[in-house]
Amino acid sequence: MKFDYLFRNITVIDGSGGPEYRADVAIKDDLIAEIAPAISGQAQNEIDGTGHVLAPGFIDVHTHDDINVIRMPEYLPKISQGITTVIVGNCGISAATATMKGCVPDPMNLLGDVAQFIYPTVADYAHAVEQARPAINVGTLVGHTALRNNHMDNLLRTATEDEISGMRKQLRLALEQGALGLSTGLAYASAFQSSTEEVMALVQELAAQKGIYTTHLRSEFEPILDALDEAFRIGRHGKVPVVVSHHKCAGAKNWGRTVETLKLFDKVREHQDVSCDCYPYSASSSTLDIQQITDDFDIVITWSEPHPEIAGLSLKQIAENWSMTLVEAGKLLMPAGAIYYNMDEQDVRRVLTYPVTMIGSDGLPNDPMPHPRLWGAFPRVLGHYSRDEKLFPLTVAVHKMTGMSAARFQLPKRGLVKCGYYADLVMFDPQTVRDVASFSHPQQTAAGIEAVMVNGVMSYGQDKKVIGRAGRFLRR
Repeated sequence: MKFDYLFRNITVIDGSGGPEYRADVAIKDDLIAEIAPAISGQAQNEIDGTGHVLAPGFIDVHTHDDINVIRMPEYLPKISQGITTVIVGNCGISAATATMKGCVPDPMNLLGDVAQFIYPTVADYAHAVEQARPAINVGTLVGHTALRNNHMDNLLRTATEDEISGMRKQLRLALEQGALGLSTGLAYASAFQSSTEEVMALVQELAAQKGIYTTHLRSEFEPILDALDEAFRIGRHGKVPVVVSHHKCAGAKNWGRTVETLKLFDKVREHQDVSCDCYPYSASSSTLDIQQITDDFDIVITWSEPHPEIAGLSLKQIAENWSMTLVEAGKLLMPAGAIYYNMDEQDVRRVLTYPVTMIGSDGLPNDPMPHPRLWGAFPRVLGHYSRDEKLFPLTVAVHKMTGMSAARFQLPKRGLVKCGYYADLVMFDPQTVRDVASFSHPQQTAAGIEAVMVNGVMSYGQDKKVIGRAGRFLRR
């Protein structure tokens, strides 16, 4: 057989969590055709993998790339990290199924402005992804806040029975058209007034379609145990797996409490399918929220509609310059985005090492001064946390980004280096791979990512340019 690509003498970390091994790996069309100690066949392209690792393409389970993968299909921030698949529609906000009646409510404005919400069904969104042919694969969740906005005249209240019925019907259709599940963002004002029963009614639609429930908890601050309990109750009610988004203990008074939260995970996991994702930084990023303004930790403003000139300054500096309190300054800046230095490094490490934690970047691609996780999350796990800090072996790091994620989100034939699986692959140098993006210079490609292949097409190379676009829309 003549192969399209043949990686020779490469160290394979297959995504299963099992040991690494040396092999040749052959690609034909969009599939992994053969893996053997030595392959004698001919190939159009031979790649010497000596000193390099071949892993499954990374799966970013927590993104807000919904509209950007269509508007900017090369999508360098993600493919340059070795990411070959993104899951969009997180935190209750999705472009798929959203229809805007007027201005875009917070936090849906993280995705784009009103003119960009043009995908009233998952089928419409899937068609747009397929037409754009992005460099990476895309799967979508359906956002609870998006559904609320479609069916309610006021998001600052609980939905009525009729409104819930309308949301359920729309969610059912979305699942039939290939959505992966439902996401909520219960901490945001636009969903905070929804009752537990409202969400329970929606998750009842998931089990028949084998969908998943992911949640930005109602609180990541002091009431976090109650918020986790609510999430797990919702999952039990719907008989569906639960993924807690970007698990953290936020706020100085909460630092160290991952000891408690992970103990609760342990207890619940004995009889329920629950897991979480995490980004490898001790600072978070979102829209500026008056409720989160405090002098306990630094807050840096990433964008402001009324005052674009202040991007990159801390809220403290701005308040001092304007001779007012932090809250007064915050109100004048809104709508705005912010980076909150609200986590403890030991908590981040505890969550990263937890056995059922997947990696998600949670990057915000429309921020003019984005959190560096948009460009650096996955190489940071490989370089900083696995190689340098020895938090876990490289095989475990890769598993948390690939095999575990593909199984959790039911992405068939992805997430493993295995014969017959799609050729979503990343080749990297384990000695040099690292995140280059920083808080002061966040838009920088990672070091050590040598080649990225998506569906058998070489898509990113050593010159740090996108050289192919073969991404697909992934239906559940």
